[in-house]
Amino acid sequence: MKSLGIVTPQSMLFPQPLALQSGATLAGYSLTYETYGTLNAARSNAVLVCHALNASHHVAGMHADVDGAPVSPGWWDNMVGPGKPLDTDRFFVIGVNNLGSCFGSTGPMHPDPATGKPYGASFPVVTVEDWVKAQALLADALGIAQFAAVMGGSLGGMQALAWTLLFPSRLRHCVVIASTPKLSAQNIAFNDVARQAILTDPDFHGGDFYAHGVVPKNGLRVARMVGHITYLSDDDMAEKFGRDLRSGDYQFGFGVDFEIESYLRYQGDKFAGYFDANTYLLITKALDYFDPARAYGGDLTKALAKTEAEFLLVSFQTDWRFAPERSREMVQALVNNRRRVTYAEIDAPHGHDAFLQDDTRYMNVVRSYYQKVWNALQSEGRA
Repeated sequence: MKSLGIVTPQSMLFPQPLALQSGATLAGYSLTYETYGTLNAARSNAVLVCHALNASHHVAGMHADVDGAPVSPGWWDNMVGPGKPLDTDRFFVIGVNNLGSCFGSTGPMHPDPATGKPYGASFPVVTVEDWVKAQALLADALGIAQFAAVMGGSLGGMQALAWTLLFPSRLRHCVVIASTPKLSAQNIAFNDVARQAILTDPDFHGGDFYAHGVVPKNGLRVARMVGHITYLSDDDMAEKFGRDLRSGDYQFGFGVDFEIESYLRYQGDKFAGYFDANTYLLITKALDYFDPARAYGGDLTKALAKTEAEFLLVSFQTDWRFAPERSREMVQALVNNRRRVTYAEIDAPHGHDAFLQDDTRYMNVVRSYYQKVWNALQSEGRA
């Protein structure tokens, strides 16, 4: 399969204030995004890809380094591109960086127009619904009245589902992968432990660490280590690391004895080097708050009654963070509403991270679904 090659991010300024679900208002903001493929004359072939917690608008292709050489492949480069399951020879794909992120769109690191200083802790709490409303405004600016599909994995899947609730007529298909209609108590607990690691780091300074020229690295490291454990299955950890020792024997101390400890610390150090602590707090809270059935007494069937899209849902049997039961719950609610639903449950060993992997069965399910989307556009003369 061909590569998209080097891609370039774009940015769009929105001067009008954005009213947020919390009641706060974001006074002017910018969204960073990338596009791949060509928008057709009918503007009917656009697909929005929503990103997960630590990802961004950089979905596919490569960025260029200072010398112009390709580096940093997109986080879903195996999924999106010429001849890939989401084929950019057919579809115009958009990746948008969410508000509150640290990868270009307005977030805590950016200056507050009211003070000229970084927002820091004063950046308002944002929700999945707030992100979707901002994405819809970007779609308006790009002249896209309706998406052929909105797609996402994990937190991105929550956004795709929210699209069907907030703007039911603006997407024809909804692709939700390794996601959930709400977090379990256990998931909320994991998120809070991660946040506490950041909030109690002496270098956090109440969220205004930028002014002190420091980064709460220890808190970020622990937060990432906690999170990363939940992304992998026990079988995957056992196969990759088992109880292997780095030096061949116990060291009788509190340093690194096991290979799994070394791996987690490496992931934590890497994450602390590029991610923003305030962004981590914001995004995990958005995860916690997402619960479309809450307004309907917990009845997901009633919550999804206004949806109009066709759905593809994919889950993975070893994903214990967003278990298949949660996807089946969404499927049942959609079936109760007589929606057209395709569901695949893949026996892949990679846990939650399976949605980023190259499992052939998984890729073929997505490829087949987008073939159906494309066939429908062709039959209508809108391809």
